[in-house]
Amino acid sequence: MKPIIGITSNIRDEKLLTTGLSNIRAIVKAGGVPIVLPNLSEDSEVDRLVESIDGLLVTGGGDVDPNIFGEEPHPELGEVCPERDHFEIMMISKFLKLDKPILGICRGSQMINVSAGGDLFQDIYAQHDHQLLQHRQNAPRSHLTHFVDVDENSLLHQAVQSTRFKVNSYHHQAVRKVAEGFEVCARASDGIIEAFECKTHRFVLGVQWHPENLTDKNDIYSLKLFNAFVQACQF
Repeated sequence: MKPIIGITSNIRDEKLLTTGLSNIRAIVKAGGVPIVLPNLSEDSEVDRLVESIDGLLVTGGGDVDPNIFGEEPHPELGEVCPERDHFEIMMISKFLKLDKPILGICRGSQMINVSAGGDLFQDIYAQHDHQLLQHRQNAPRSHLTHFVDVDENSLLHQAVQSTRFKVNSYHHQAVRKVAEGFEVCARASDGIIEAFECKTHRFVLGVQWHPENLTDKNDIYSLKLFNAFVQACQF
């Protein structure tokens, strides 16, 4: 049977629940059955959701509230959604406890890290003293803009079968201190962490780029990544 994959969602204007159709198409293309998740707050309701799905795709979106990792807001902090943050922390924590597969994309990868005890750069440009690449590309979302270098001894390498490839980039926050039990598995040439994974779980992986926007263009590395994730959700 095809695994059921829960996809986290944005709350827009306190009225709309949204997720990019590219997230849904990427899961379907990889052989999964996608379900968009509401941002619930009750523990019992979240438990029921966790029971009913086989994998969790934590999607991109706005900024992560720095209060989660013990900081006050930087002047360059963007829009935050505490309701979404709370729900995703609950989902991620429960999935980690049950060793169910998680794939985090951009903001989603950052949420995995802070949920497990790591922290973030609230704004990479303001909080680095050396020149960085353009991580908020002025190009279509399917455009490949910069390289990432991948550790050979990693889950990510096992999934994509490459140590270097190009990705798209739409972020100004990034992982700073990786949570205990997690390891960096890919970086950009300027040193920004582009992917990390958990060494104590069978499939927990966060990527800073947006592979869901590349699967429509049949980008081989993005397709392999989603295929590996959905396959892990079948067991």
